[in-house]
Amino acid sequence: MPIPSRAALVDHLVRTRIAGDVATPRDNNLSHYRKLANGDRHYWLGLELGDRWRDEQDVLAVMAERCGVVDDPGHRAGQDTIDPELTVDALERMAARLRKAAAGRERVLFATGHPGALLDVHSRTAAALRAAGCEIVRIPGGLTADEGYVVQFADVAVFERGASLWHTHSPEPMRAILGALDTAPDLVVADHGWAGCAGQLGVDAMGYADCNDPALFIGEAEGTLQVAVPLDDHVLDPRFYEPMTAYVLNAAGLLN
Repeated sequence: MPIPSRAALVDHLVRTRIAGDVATPRDNNLSHYRKLANGDRHYWLGLELGDRWRDEQDVLAVMAERCGVVDDPGHRAGQDTIDPELTVDALERMAARLRKAAAGRERVLFATGHPGALLDVHSRTAAALRAAGCEIVRIPGGLTADEGYVVQFADVAVFERGASLWHTHSPEPMRAILGALDTAPDLVVADHGWAGCAGQLGVDAMGYADCNDPALFIGEAEGTLQVAVPLDDHVLDPRFYEPMTAYVLNAAGLLN
């Protein structure tokens, strides 16, 4: 995979709708911001937000700043956006933390609630860190959560139920993993409630997040998460994420 320049990656993100004019509609974004502000814990993604984000306009302001959604509260329907420059900025922050992990030969745990889209992104990153001398955390067997199983494929923890890998926002699978480990990881790289739960429990955590998942961006704003990367977390073809992954690994010094 050729390593794209920053400008080439921005173009690619927009062309594939990982960023730019994304598929997630404006009304869906605003609905999720409102539910988070109203205290619906499903949208807190494992974070404890207390009463700090009761005004949905405050949530919108964070999302405009950190994700690039339209900042006009009067824009209620139609197209919404993710700023690709903010995506690449966050990818570079992620790369800096991965570089630190490699330098310290840290123990790193990978997990995803979006196995249909992001499994390969996490798996490639895990392989690069292992090659650099990091220990990729192997989760204990037999873990359960949310009436399913927490399992690991290609070094990435996922949620399995009914012989299928599930899309899940729940923090409970990560809670099960961290509760079963004798020693916490030095770093968690994940998404959804997997990342939020790890950060809330005091582990250095980074996550990918869509524009309708405001909690992780709030977590980064409050310092609970190290990095939240704004992107459409399930585009048409998972291979569209390959240039992004190559860019991150190269920026982290993890490609030979």
